[in-house]
Amino acid sequence: MSRIGKKPIIIPDDIKVEIKENELVIKGPKGELKQKIHPLVRIELKDKKILITVSEPKEKKQKALWGLFGSLIKNMIKGVREGYEKKLEVIGVGYKVNLQGNKLILNLGFSHPIDFPLPSGITGAVDKNIIILTGIDKQQVGEIAAQIRRLRKPEPYKGKGIRYAGEIIRKKAGKTAAKAAG
Repeated sequence: MSRIGKKPIIIPDDIKVEIKENELVIKGPKGELKQKIHPLVRIELKDKKILITVSEPKEKKQKALWGLFGSLIKNMIKGVREGYEKKLEVIGVGYKVNLQGNKLILNLGFSHPIDFPLPSGITGAVDKNIIILTGIDKQQVGEIAAQIRRLRKPEPYKGKGIRYAGEIIRKKAGKTAAKAAG
């Protein structure tokens, strides 16, 4: 039994849920999200609740899908109601970020600035050295944040680069610190 999948998902009053053939559509104050339903998963609406079932709950793949769809639907409801936000810190001498329209311009110590266009559904804001990404799709917000971080990962000696807000980078001792200790 999937612990996440067997719990009914309560639908708040300001959210509308529709099931069309093999697609789930959730509409809320912030927007609309769609999710294709896997053939092994059955989703039904009863009394402002979403019930998720599978035909063979003992089978490993179906048990995994059961929990997955429970989490996906909860994330969709939270997304269309509140939205998601990711913050990235840009740390380094001369590193800076600007937002022009729907495009981030990043100066990260390379010989040229990097233009990073934000896809539709994601809005960005820049506050000094912090990039704030917001959107209703948790997966899309996380993926865009990961792509931006990949442009200049934090390095382990000085910690320069792009990191998630609150991320702790384990720093290594340099060559001079290793010689002095030995």
